[in-house]
Amino acid sequence: MTVLTVPMAETGTASITRRTRVLRRLRRNPLAVVSFVVLALAGVIALLSPWLAPYSVDQTDFARTFAPPGTAGHLLGTDDLGRDVLSRIMLGARASLQVGLLAVATSLVIGVPLGLAAGYFRAWDAVISRFTDLLLAFPFLIMAVGLAAIRGASLGNAAVAIGIAQIPGVIRVVRSDTLRLKSLDFVAAAVVDGASDLWVLARHILPNATSVILVQATVAIPAAILGEAVLSFLGLGIQPPAPSLGTMLATAQQFAARAPWAAVFPGVVIMGLALAFNVFGDALRDALDPKGDRR
Repeated sequence: MTVLTVPMAETGTASITRRTRVLRRLRRNPLAVVSFVVLALAGVIALLSPWLAPYSVDQTDFARTFAPPGTAGHLLGTDDLGRDVLSRIMLGARASLQVGLLAVATSLVIGVPLGLAAGYFRAWDAVISRFTDLLLAFPFLIMAVGLAAIRGASLGNAAVAIGIAQIPGVIRVVRSDTLRLKSLDFVAAAVVDGASDLWVLARHILPNATSVILVQATVAIPAAILGEAVLSFLGLGIQPPAPSLGTMLATAQQFAARAPWAAVFPGVVIMGLALAFNVFGDALRDALDPKGDRR
């Protein structure tokens, strides 16, 4: 009987050791630590925003419209209806993260199996690759806007539209890594030993492609957050009076000269979230790189 070589996706002590190395590399990267802290704080604030927000997002005070930051009991000021900007930003960030996570989950659920099939089965590769090329012919935002317009404006529809628009990128990344893993010795040994295709994909290919999938997810989330902001800005995302960073920007642009803070603060939050995810994604990619073990 053919003796199987030890696969890259080891279990037990070996996997714990590899996980420890990855965490150690992340801890040694100042940018990774800072970005992780920012994302952790954003996640906690978003999760607890209904209770942490100082005011109700729909509470208006027409006597205090456009109150500057730090006045009238409003840390970040008020908007054109006298609503607290800080409270709406907290709930808006919550919505942005929800859309980002739902969109990425949608793209992974559909894109990962298609990418595995395209990389492993030669007969399926041509069909799936042509389908991917067809979707890639449409720019990401154009496709997201079109799908959102067809399905209607809501948080769920925006997440689905952005997720579908991100599927081609997931397919290409997973397909490329599957082709690389398929050529390695431990996969060939499993095939020679009589393992079925589904067993090879589930037991050997997918576990070893997890690192690439995680990195792709961290890169896709900020793109989804920006996509949600664009859709909401155009009126195709989260609808008022529900708070959204994109709708806050759309409303504030009319009063940019009079109350610039109403546009600056939501924009800074969008930029901060996207930057933190991108920086952490780059750091995670470097930490998961096996070549780092030989440095």
